[in-house]
Amino acid sequence: MDVMPKWAEVTLVPLISLVLAALLSALVILAIGEDPVEAVNLMVTGALGSTYGWGYTLYYATNFLFTGLAVSVAFHAGLFNIGGEGQAMLGGLGVALACLFIPWPHWTLALLGASVAAAVFGAAWAAIPAFLQAKRGSHIVITTIMFNFIGAAVLNYVLVNLMRPPGSMDPATARFPEITHLPTLHDILLPLGINFSKSAPANVTFIIALLACVLVWFLLWRTWLGYEIRSYGKSEPGAKYAGISPVAITMIAMLISGALAGLMAINNVMGEAERLVLNAVEGAGFIGIAVALMGRSHPFGVLLAAILFGFLYQGGAELALWTSIPRELIVVIQALVILFTGALDNMVRMPLERLFLMLRRGNA
Repeated sequence: MDVMPKWAEVTLVPLISLVLAALLSALVILAIGEDPVEAVNLMVTGALGSTYGWGYTLYYATNFLFTGLAVSVAFHAGLFNIGGEGQAMLGGLGVALACLFIPWPHWTLALLGASVAAAVFGAAWAAIPAFLQAKRGSHIVITTIMFNFIGAAVLNYVLVNLMRPPGSMDPATARFPEITHLPTLHDILLPLGINFSKSAPANVTFIIALLACVLVWFLLWRTWLGYEIRSYGKSEPGAKYAGISPVAITMIAMLISGALAGLMAINNVMGEAERLVLNAVEGAGFIGIAVALMGRSHPFGVLLAAILFGFLYQGGAELALWTSIPRELIVVIQALVILFTGALDNMVRMPLERLFLMLRRGNA
C-alpha cells in the first residue's frame, strides 16, 4: 500500500516544489534590484488579469499539453522521448500539406484532415527511433535528440527549396486558404455571451487538447493496451514473462507519443500563424518534458503543469516588457521548477510521506 495518496502525489508534491522554486526566484529578483511582489503582481495581471492575457496563456498551455502528453505516454512505457520538438516540426509539415493542397469545403473538415496529417507525420518521425530501439538496441534518448536536429534540417530544406512562395525571402509557406482558418475562443464564446479578446491566439485547439487529456487517461488506465504499456514501463522482465512483446509496446507507445507531439502543430501552425514558418515549435517540445515531469505523467497533472508554464511564458513576456527583468529569468524559474520536481523530488516527497504515515497511524 502506498504511504502517500495518489492525489497528494499528483498535486501536493508539485505544488510544494513550485512554492520552493518561487521563493528562490524571488531571491534572484531581489538580487537584480527588482521587487519580487511587484513582479508577481505584474505576471498575474499580464497572464490572468484579462481575456487577452488568458488567451495567450491558454495558447501556450495548448502547445505544452500536447507535448507533455506525448512525453507522458512514452514515459509510462519506460521510454524517454526527447524528440517532441522534431515530431512537432514534422507535424507542422503535415498540417501545411493538408491545408495548402487539399480543397476543403469547411474548416471542420480541414481541422479533421490536418489533425490526421499532423498525427501521421509526428508518429512517422517517432517510428524510426522506436524501431532502432526495439530492433537494434539504440538508446531512445540519443536517437530522439538527434532526430530533432534532422527534423529541423528537413523542414529548413522543404521550406526554402520546395514550399516557399516565388519571390518571397521568408522561409515559410504561403498563407493557408481562409476556409481552413480555425475559430478563436472569441468566436466560440461570443454566442454564449462571453466577450473574449479578439486578438488573443487561443483557438478551438485548446478544446481538442482537453479531449486528448481525457483520451490519454482512458487509454492508459481503462484499456488493456494501456495496462500493457504501464506494465512494461514498470518491469520489462515481468512484462516479457507475462507475454507482452517489448517490440510491439515500444513501437505502439512511441507512435502514440509522436502523434500527440505532431498534433501540437494544429494550434501554432493552423490556428495561430495560419502558415508554416521555420521556428514554429519554439521549444515547446522541450518544455513538454518539464510539463510531464511536473505533472507526474498523469493527464490531469499535465493539464495543471501546462497551464502553469503557459502562465510563466505569458507572465514572463509582461515582465520583459514593463520591467528591467530579462525574459531569461523565466527560463531560470522553469529550471528551478524542474530541479525541485525532478532532481530534488525526494526532498519534498520524504517529509510528506512521513506526515501521511503519522496521520494514518493516528487514525488507526
